[in-house]
Amino acid sequence: MTTAALHSNTSQIFKRKRLISFAIPSVILLYFAYIFVAFDVPGLADRVNVNNARTLVADIYSYKTHVARSNRTGEVSVAIEGERKGEYAPGIAPDWVTLGDDVTMVDLGKGYLVTLGPEVRFNIPGYGEIVANPGRSGVNAELPDGPVPDFINASKNRLAITTPAGRLSITRNKTEVFKYNYGWELFFFTLESPYYGMGPAALVSHALNGEAGAIWSDFWFNKMWRHGEVAWALVETILMAFLGTFGAAIIAFPLGFLAAKNFTPLGTLRFAARRLFDFLRGVDGLVWTIVLSRAFGPGPLTGSLAILLTDTGSFGKMFSEALENVDGKQIEGITSTGASPLQRYRYGVIPQITPVLLSQILYYLESNTRSATIIGAITGGGIGLLLTQAIITQKDWEEVSYYIVLIILMVMAMDTFSGWLRRKLIQGDESGH
Repeated sequence: MTTAALHSNTSQIFKRKRLISFAIPSVILLYFAYIFVAFDVPGLADRVNVNNARTLVADIYSYKTHVARSNRTGEVSVAIEGERKGEYAPGIAPDWVTLGDDVTMVDLGKGYLVTLGPEVRFNIPGYGEIVANPGRSGVNAELPDGPVPDFINASKNRLAITTPAGRLSITRNKTEVFKYNYGWELFFFTLESPYYGMGPAALVSHALNGEAGAIWSDFWFNKMWRHGEVAWALVETILMAFLGTFGAAIIAFPLGFLAAKNFTPLGTLRFAARRLFDFLRGVDGLVWTIVLSRAFGPGPLTGSLAILLTDTGSFGKMFSEALENVDGKQIEGITSTGASPLQRYRYGVIPQITPVLLSQILYYLESNTRSATIIGAITGGGIGLLLTQAIITQKDWEEVSYYIVLIILMVMAMDTFSGWLRRKLIQGDESGH
């Protein structure tokens, strides 16, 4: 090749590389521009509801007490999170609520005072007093003169006021005051428990006096937080992951030999085994979950089967590849001793692939613990079901936070356990070397 031809060829290569280096970023930028328009990113600001986001965040780290009055009967109820399981007994209320025959006073603090009766009054420092007479004709609200501030949402049939001290909601049928306080109230004991409101020292004293079982029972069977049910849901989630992962490993192990080139000379059989693995892992676990739930009904076993089917395909592919990479000399050495085919597999093949198999199985067990949470939400089992129910109600977001914290702790525990077990089984106990 002449110098001129070499120079021309080199120039062409550099031009091609410059074109590629320019084209790839251009395609990426065009793709992001398409996303910007197709997903309506500019309209995101218009869709954001800051007040709803603020209420959601407040619900996560605090609880709210509902003081509700029926505008039809005049009956007043006080309940934590507005649930009957957290309702105060008749005639009993927090110290910031003063119950009366006709009028109930709700002191939200810092000068925010609500008067509940046939006529509702809300005194807001720096703004004035709002008066409403709810009835069949609407809420009939009277606001101070001037423009309506952003923290008030007023219409004919509904009045909603959000202040730093609390919220007030008035409809034709009900008037309700919401007061936020920090913490997760009733987490340990409900209002009906004799141990509600006791400090740690008092609880220890009662426990030492023979009431430990009663204290534990009131905590474990807490009707609001349902600690016993939550604990069993966590166990169910781990069982789904365990059964699905190890069931898949047991099924995929013998099938892996059928897909390995050096163990199955018959190409048709290898092709069938590999296509089976492609089919099983090609269908997402959530799709298997939906299909199986229609076939077998909801339940944790359905979730386990969904994990099993998906992981059988993944394990089969990995196991067959591990088998194709075994050292043939080690097998030949075992064969030279007169070992049977089963012994050759047992002592020449399995010891070589065991570290890879165990590492993958334990990794998938850890990963499937997270997947079982989502699968449980669909099949009706495990902590995923409780989490979904709490999200759908959109009431007690501190309960959602509780479940998320438990899920994170469960995943961390499984990660620690699988790592420890992996070191023990694969590397061995170093102290014993």
